[in-house]
Amino acid sequence: MLLPKGVVALLRPWFFDALARRNGSWLFFVSGIDMQIFNALMARAIPFIPRAIIQKISRRYIAGATLGEALARVQQLNEQGFCVTIDVLGETVSTPQQAENTAIDYIDLLEAIQANGLKANISIKPSSLGLLLDMQQCTRLAERILEAAEGHQNSVCIDMEDVNCTQKEIDLFRQLRIGHDNVGLALQAYLKRTYQDIEALTRETNTFRICKGIYVEERSHLVNGSWSDRTAINTHFLNHVMRCFNTGSFVGVATHDAALIEQVIALARDNGIDSTQFEFQMLLGVCEPLRDKVLKMGFSVRIYVPFGMDWYGYSTRRLNENPSIAGHVAKALIGL
Repeated sequence: MLLPKGVVALLRPWFFDALARRNGSWLFFVSGIDMQIFNALMARAIPFIPRAIIQKISRRYIAGATLGEALARVQQLNEQGFCVTIDVLGETVSTPQQAENTAIDYIDLLEAIQANGLKANISIKPSSLGLLLDMQQCTRLAERILEAAEGHQNSVCIDMEDVNCTQKEIDLFRQLRIGHDNVGLALQAYLKRTYQDIEALTRETNTFRICKGIYVEERSHLVNGSWSDRTAINTHFLNHVMRCFNTGSFVGVATHDAALIEQVIALARDNGIDSTQFEFQMLLGVCEPLRDKVLKMGFSVRIYVPFGMDWYGYSTRRLNENPSIAGHVAKALIGL
């Protein structure tokens, strides 16, 4: 399995350097700026990387293909002191039956969480329930999942997907909130529209997950500078967190940005916000030393644990979001 010649030509200097200096560990003797260039190149090479390589990398970030594997990983995380949100991998469906099957998977997951005494809730992607296929069916299936969650004293977070879904998912959340108080919503700080969305949604107390945003969108949808520099999102992220603090809404702070985490902690401290009003959320297998540090500081940390058969789509989105994972790609490519 080979990468296209053009990609290989771009990456060869770093790969050969690693091979030449291999001594039981993987070392790149390059400057910080060279590593940044390398990471960027790897991110651009993602469409050409063989699926077998992506699958090898995904084992770090996905709990497994089966429910049993996911439950075992969640148990381990609970024992370490982490809360968990479990996600069944998969997005847009093409038939009503596929949407029904996804809803059944989520309901089975809720039953398994309670049966195993796990400290975990679930996250759902409305597109996997037919959001873009049949809005009425999607709403009905989401209602079933929420009712099952209520029966198991659990809660559900609605994931935010790309801009084609944003308004539909906000409308779905509003509809579900009429009859249920165990549902939250993810919002993406890199979207300009989030200012208007969060202002309206925080007129009553709700539960939110604030994240930077992962989908590749047109620049016209994004806050200034964020298309090329993700740190440009930070000020907007903090503004949205502060809006939640000011309105009494619970907020999941979903980021691996150490500087941003420090700023959120300072924001809470300076404004007298109790630590029970927020939590930090991180992805399975990402920035583990940072998540451990935040937990030891006494803050609640929730780990997002995906499982299921759609490992490829999830993994490529993670690689696009975090090019620093390129190191794991390179190790897989050169067999280290």
